[in-house]
Amino acid sequence: MPEHATQLNTAYAVCGFNDIPTQRAKGFVLVIIDEDGRRRPWPIVVVRWGRRVFGYLNKCPHNQVHLDWEHDQFLDPTGTRLMCGKHGSTFELSTGRCVDGPCKGRELTPVALTLVDGEICVTGVPLVEEGDDAS
Repeated sequence: MPEHATQLNTAYAVCGFNDIPTQRAKGFVLVIIDEDGRRRPWPIVVVRWGRRVFGYLNKCPHNQVHLDWEHDQFLDPTGTRLMCGKHGSTFELSTGRCVDGPCKGRELTPVALTLVDGEICVTGVPLVEEGDDAS
């Protein structure tokens, strides 16, 4: 099996499930390996809602800015939707669909997450793991 295919089947631990309180969101900047082998920052947001977790690329589909207006401030004032801090677009937590604002009808880019032994893990993408050399 090619190395790239193996990486796509790997689950990368992002944080512990209990590191994000329920009804909260937290941002992370991981490092992804592009198809051409280059490494680049990959900002994501992870939302925990009870026993469920949702992940999205931390970029508003309206103008590609990060959603959080302050560090780890992703939710609207009611705490029930993700909100872009730049233009106020709001997004459903479970689908990433914009329900109000300049990008209404568009969607956040989903990030595949899974729970493994109490850890929230990203799957389906080749990431640089801590300790990998910079070659």
